[in-house]
Parts: sequence; C-alpha cells; structure tokens
Amino acid sequence: ELMEILICIKANAQSCGECIQVAETCGWCSDETFLTVGESKSARCDDLESLKKRNCDVAKIENPRGSISIDKNKPVTNRKKDVAEKLKPEQITQIQPQKLTLTLRSGEPQTFELKFKRAEDYPIDLYYLMDLSFSMKDDLENVKNLGTDLMREMQEITSDFQIGFGSFVEKTVMPYISTTPARFKNPCTGNQNCTSPFSYKNVLKLTDKGDEFNQLVSQQQISGNLDSPEGGFDAIMQVAVCEEQIGWRNVTRLLVFSTDAGFHFAGDGKLGGIVLPNDGKCHMEDNKYTMSHYYDYPSIAHLVQKLSDHNIQTIFAVTEEFQPVYKELKNLIPKSAVGTLSSNSSNVIKLIIDAYNSLSSEVILENGRLPEGVSITYKSICKNGVEGTGENGRKCSNISIGDEVSFKISIESQKCPSNGKTEPETIRIKPLGFTEEVEIVLNFICDCQCATEGEPDSKKCFEGNGTFECGACKCNDGRIGRLCECSKDEVRTEDLDANCRKDNGTDICSNNGDCVCGTCECKKRENPAEIYSGKYCECDNFNCDRSNNKLCGGHGRCECRKCICDANYTGSACDCSLETSTCLAKNGQICNGRGTCDCGICKCTNPKFQGPTCEICPTCPGVCAEHKDCVQCRAFEAGEKKDTCERDCSYFQLIKVKDRNQLPQPTDQSFPLTHCKERDANDCWFYYTYAIRNDTKEVYVVETLECPAGPDIIPIVAGVVAGIVLIGLALLLIWKLLMIIHDRREFAKFEKEKMNAKWDTGENPIYKSAVTTVINPKYEGK
Repeated sequence: ELMEILICIKANAQSCGECIQVAETCGWCSDETFLTVGESKSARCDDLESLKKRNCDVAKIENPRGSISIDKNKPVTNRKKDVAEKLKPEQITQIQPQKLTLTLRSGEPQTFELKFKRAEDYPIDLYYLMDLSFSMKDDLENVKNLGTDLMREMQEITSDFQIGFGSFVEKTVMPYISTTPARFKNPCTGNQNCTSPFSYKNVLKLTDKGDEFNQLVSQQQISGNLDSPEGGFDAIMQVAVCEEQIGWRNVTRLLVFSTDAGFHFAGDGKLGGIVLPNDGKCHMEDNKYTMSHYYDYPSIAHLVQKLSDHNIQTIFAVTEEFQPVYKELKNLIPKSAVGTLSSNSSNVIKLIIDAYNSLSSEVILENGRLPEGVSITYKSICKNGVEGTGENGRKCSNISIGDEVSFKISIESQKCPSNGKTEPETIRIKPLGFTEEVEIVLNFICDCQCATEGEPDSKKCFEGNGTFECGACKCNDGRIGRLCECSKDEVRTEDLDANCRKDNGTDICSNNGDCVCGTCECKKRENPAEIYSGKYCECDNFNCDRSNNKLCGGHGRCECRKCICDANYTGSACDCSLETSTCLAKNGQICNGRGTCDCGICKCTNPKFQGPTCEICPTCPGVCAEHKDCVQCRAFEAGEKKDTCERDCSYFQLIKVKDRNQLPQPTDQSFPLTHCKERDANDCWFYYTYAIRNDTKEVYVVETLECPAGPDIIPIVAGVVAGIVLIGLALLLIWKLLMIIHDRREFAKFEKEKMNAKWDTGENPIYKSAVTTVINPKYEGK
C-alpha cells in the first residue's frame, strides 16, 4: 500500500495530464494556493487521501474516471427450427452486445459482460477435402454416397446445409512425384488405372444438392505419389482463402480433412527446389491450385491464422496410425477436432457428426491485436454457474443448442499511446469459428478536464513561457522551473545559486534540495508523509524532538523542526501534560496533599512518600498507628500523649459510639475511610475510624474498651497434673505389654528346638575320642 501511495509522488509529474497517467489512485490539486514555499510542482500530484489531508479543496482535485457505453445491443436470437419463416444467417444474433465504447484511464480496468447463445437451426457449410493418393483407393468408394447420407443426417441439426468436395495429392515436382512422362500420366503400378497427380482440385463448390455431390465424387479417380507425407497443407490454405471459388457463406464453416498419411509443412519445399514462402493468397484457375511448384507449403502458424481469419473449423478424419500426429496438430489449431477414420472410411458420417457436436459445444473467445499498453482479461460464467479464469476464462464447454453463457471481460490501459495521438483505437473480440464479432472502440483519458481551459503563454508563467492550466504552469519546450523561469540550456551560475543559500552560507538549499533557476526545489523523501519545506528547504516535519519514540510524543505536529503541541500538552516534545486528573489520589486530593502535579506526574515534596499519587510510605507507621495516641488520650484519657493532649490532638473531631456496628462503613461513604483496631498498655483493644470529609478530619470511637479476661488457674494446674499422671501410666502399660510379647516369643522358640532334638542312645553326643588317626596320602596300601 505504501508503494501505491509513493507511486504518485515519485512520478515527478509536471502537469495534470502526466499525473493522471501515473496510476488510477493519483489526483492533481489545481488550487493555485496549494503549494507551500519550496515545494515543487510535482507535489500537486498525490494520492487522493493525501491531497485531502494536505487541505486541498475537494472541488479542486482533478481525478477523471473511465466509463463504458454500449452502442449496439441487439438481443441474442431465440430461434426455433420448426418455424415457417426462416431467418437469414445475417439476421441471427448469437453474441451480445455488438459494439461498445470504452473510455480508459491508465491503471483503471473497465469491465463489461458479453453474452453468447448458440442459435438453433444455424446454417452449416461443410467442405470435404480428401487425400486421393493411391492408399485411399478403398476410401473413395465409401465417400461416393457421402453427399445424400450426410444431407439426411444433417437435417437433424440444421435445415440449411451445404456440402462441397475437393481433393489433393502432392506438389507436381520431384522428389514428391515421379516426373517421367509415363509415370506422370499414370503414377500407379501394375494394371491400376490412375489419374495424373495434382496439388489441389476443387471438385464441387458448396451446394445444397447431395445428389450432385455423389455424382461428381463417383467420377473421381485415384492418383499416386512417391513419398509418404502428402501436400494437404497447400490444399487447406486454398480452401480457406478462396472464399469465392469454394462458395463459403457467413455461417458455420466446417472443413473435413480426410487422409491416411502425414503432411509436409514450411521448409519441406526445399527438397523440390521451392524456397519462396507461401503467400497465403488464392491461386485457383479452372478450380485447380496453380502455384504449388512456385510457393512452399504453408507453416502451421500461417494456417492457424488463415483458418481463424476465415472462421473455419477443421475436422481431421485420419486413420488410427496417424492419430498421435494429428492430435498434436489439433492442439495447435484452435477450434479443430480429430476423429479416427476406419481403414475404408465407412464411419465418416458418424465421425463428422460427433466432431461437429464437439466443436459447436465449445465457444472460445479471441481478440485481435491490442494497442500498445492495453491488456485484456477474461472470466467465463458457463453452464451451471461454473467459472473459469486465466486461459480458461476465454472458453466454455458442453454448450447445448439454446444455452446461454456469459463472459466478464476487463480491459485495462497502462499508458496513453506513445505517439501522442489520442484518436480512438478499435479492437475486436469474436468467438472462434463464428462470423459474429464485438467491436470495441477505446478512447484514452490523457489529460484533465481543466487543461481545456488552459491559458497559453500566460503572464502568470515567467515572461509567458508556459501555459497556465490546472493551477500551475505547464512549461513550453526547453523551459523548467515552477514558473518556467529557467531555460534547460542555461548553465547554473553562481548568481543563481546565491539565491538558494540561507544567510549567505555555503549550503545550497540547506543540502535538502536542488537550486532550479535561483529557487529551491526540495527533495522528496522515501516516506511521502515526510516533507522538506521553506524557501531554503530549511524546514521539515520529521526532525522534531521525540518522546516514547514518537514524534512530538504523539501529542502534537512537527512544523519546521519545532513541535506545535495539542491542547493540554506542553514541552519541547509535547511530553508534558497539563492534565491533573492523573495526579488525583483516592481521597480527591492532588498528590494526597504531599506533592505537586508536574506534567501529569506527582512529584512528592517529602522524599519518604512514593507512588503515582504520593500514597506509599514504606517507613511511615500507617494511618492507624499515626493517630492511635491522640485517639487514646482524647477518648480514654490515657496513653503517651495524655499530658499534651490539648496541644497535640485537637486536629480532629471526635465522635463516640456505643458499639462497633455503629461505626461508619466504607460502603456508606463517598470519601476515604480507614478502620482501626489498636491495643493499649493494659492489652485492651479499642476500635475507631479515621476519615477526611470536606477538609474536616473525623474520628469515630467505640467508647468501651475490649479487655481480655484473666485465666482460670485451678483447672489449668489440675489439667497439667492429670496429664502427667495419665502419660506415665500409658507409658508403663506399653512397656509391660512389650515385655509380655517378648517373653512369649522366646518360650515358643525354646519349645520348637526341644521338639527338633534327636538323641542317639549308643553314644553321647558330646563325647569326643582321644585317638586321632592320620592317613598318609602317599601310601598306596601295598
């Protein structure tokens, strides 16, 4: 967005016309008094919001807009097949509107809607172009009855059908055909009787007589050539461009191209010594193409152009073997279809009907050459609301007869015609394969309305060196400057530069501008909001003091490097607020009465107080402790200040109440209130509240002290003695219990050992013999 805003200023436009061509967001302020000292003429050109912010009168902002007008808008034809009265092809309308005028402003697209509706019973011209090389011999037999059969089938689609027939073989030069006299006369081998080869022959002009088609086709003889590819492209070119000889009408034009071989194209003619490129013109004499030996084959692009120019839709009826080649060709030729021809052409009618349905169910929009700087985009709204954009925005598929589809078309101009002409340009949009087209006349907005009221050689411009228009001088050729006061050829002299130095200093235009003809023109900044100004460009609106990283603290505007503060703010960076509400304490006093409000912040007079409103005192005893002695001496005539009570404690008004419930509650009061509970020397509690109401200090005290009762000694002593005795007894019982458990365990253990002892009656288990027997380990008993 910033770049969009910058684009107007950066363009350095010197006139209103230049300005509005920069972008659609740019406007020009034609108010004479708009510019400040040091601002260049180009500062008048800015985005519309900026001009308003810079106080340009809205009525003086030049901002012309583009427009669309529909000049011819016949509704699409709703035509029924079974109506007695037949419309002529030129009376049928399938696309609406037919003519528009667009007024374009640079950068502002104009969008309009185009409707397309396939008319029912639309006339069809079908030309059958057949390869008559020898391999197509069996196919020719099947094509001989094609006319009446096709007529019958086509009755289902249209009541107005014409059919024609043409054939082709090859260029009549070596090495494509054999030029020996005998082989030229009959190129076929064996007993086959063939006719001489030819490039292209128009056998039957388009006619509505199917019988005539059959009759003429049955007279055709097959021919032959040497190489595999055929000269079909030569034939297609002649069929397309020889409208009169073929008899094409301004209706749906179908060309059925039937072959079982490939094709030669531009460049292949060199083999026969033919180097002249195809001229794309009609060369038919006596219904034959006469220049095949003179002009090369056409290129695919050349064919595409001619087929499109003449609204011809091509159906390639080719054998299975050549399907891949012709499918690639179909992708290059808009509005063309490929069908698989059986080896003997028996399925040709079904193929033509299927291909026709496929072609006619698709509409593709195409535009002619666009003027320089003009672009066009399409968006299609097809059947069932399906939308397409980009390349798909040009086309709609699966359109049945009677279906209506629409296209949203945007045309945008990026600049005015570079030649300076502002004459209207015309572009045409048409659906491929149809004769109808939409004519669009483009007018370009290249200057402002106010320029028509310009005053040539005006006195307001230096010595009449410019036209005064749109609030500024538009300089004559060779002149520059805000008032055209300088010649471009004039060398900058010291005299002129002296006028650009402030106080005879060394800096020209304070180093922030250029000296143009003795006048400072200030530089522009990257950020359009930042502006240098002043006679010597010494001022700017971005070099003021900052606070909180904001220019003028965000509470003022920067004018000539000084902050102009908003109301209630002061200081060099407008950082000092005159507002005292931020200093008010909860008790309604400014800074709690302990300080002054400086720039909206409390400055406490006593350093021991802190906080935003001097309410915090870490070393202070607190409100309750502060007034305790005075409350005690006045309410109960006791405490430390008992003797100096009159002198020290008469600063508040004392009110006594019966009990604590009668003390004022915080919810009842609109002023700050503190509840206190303090202890006297006899450990008795007394309760009071401290408040400041209308500058009067009020203290409410509960008149009775709350003293703790003395302890009852006998129960305490008895309890202690009983406790000691009971604990002793409990310990003795525990010890006795543990001893019993231990003894029982020992006795049980003794009993168990006694049961396990086994005494041998023969020998005392404790007796040990006095004799020791030692055996020598080396003794082997020998």
